[in-house]
Amino acid sequence: MIFKFEPIYQERVWGGQLLKTKLKRNIPSDVRIGESWDLVDRDDINSRLLHSFKNSQSLRSLIHDNPTLMMGPHWSPDQKFPILVKWLDCSERLSLQVHPPKQIAQKLSGEPKTENWYVAHAADNAGLFAGFRKGTTKENFKEAIANGTAENCCHRINSEEGVSILIESGRIHAIDSGNLILEIQQNSDTTYRVFDWDRNGLNGIPRELHIENSMQSIDFNDFEPSVLKTAINLNPQILANCNEFRIRKFNLLNGQEFQLKEKNVDCSIIHLISGKINIGKESIEIGEHGLSPFSEGCIIKATHESEILITDRFNKPT
Repeated sequence: MIFKFEPIYQERVWGGQLLKTKLKRNIPSDVRIGESWDLVDRDDINSRLLHSFKNSQSLRSLIHDNPTLMMGPHWSPDQKFPILVKWLDCSERLSLQVHPPKQIAQKLSGEPKTENWYVAHAADNAGLFAGFRKGTTKENFKEAIANGTAENCCHRINSEEGVSILIESGRIHAIDSGNLILEIQQNSDTTYRVFDWDRNGLNGIPRELHIENSMQSIDFNDFEPSVLKTAINLNPQILANCNEFRIRKFNLLNGQEFQLKEKNVDCSIIHLISGKINIGKESIEIGEHGLSPFSEGCIIKATHESEILITDRFNKPT
């Protein structure tokens, strides 16, 4: 058994039409959709089951009414789903930003946020910013922000289809234009924007910056991290393995199937990058996800040659 949910679209100044052209999403052609929140359990925004299910129950109510079935015997009914899954259409450059580490987040009344980027599509000359160039100091960076040259301090990596990078809390980062990215993250929505390339927001006014909070949150010893290039001959390949989640990539041949039932896992999320798969009576198309709850394993069968990611959330005591 799996659950599928309706996407929730967010307009962004840096968004475009990649969700329509690459993932075949039905979105307006005259709106800059930058984010599709495909699995989310927040107070102000919550995923609802696809209409193909018996009802459009929310993810929050599913967990509240069936905590053991969904997340295991240790899970509290009021405990939120721990993972947030998004597609990002980065048709233009995102702001330079940071998410606060746990201790700093508590001090600033925010939430820590570790996330992983998987690049599903990259245009020519697309790139990713992560960490600093070697030799950059806090003083250098503050000066660069003031004179509009912050980009010169940041480590830029060429982006290409199939690369992955873990962006831990405290890492300065931005996504350059021309990327379609699957973001799998800790359930948080705290972002401190340190530089926005001197542009205006959707309302024609410059977006708010959070320089003081950013300076408290940034790891100034984080220099020139590298991306992970995924490989066909590693099956599965671990893309990320941190306190918040584990992400694995599988390459499946047409007709290949395997059973997903992990020990000590609250739940697993299946993400289809390319191809097509069936899980029981449900089919998963490109860009879709299936939530496999604690109480159920599932058999994944590829009906085309397919690439999938699987995110596992390991048991955490309440």
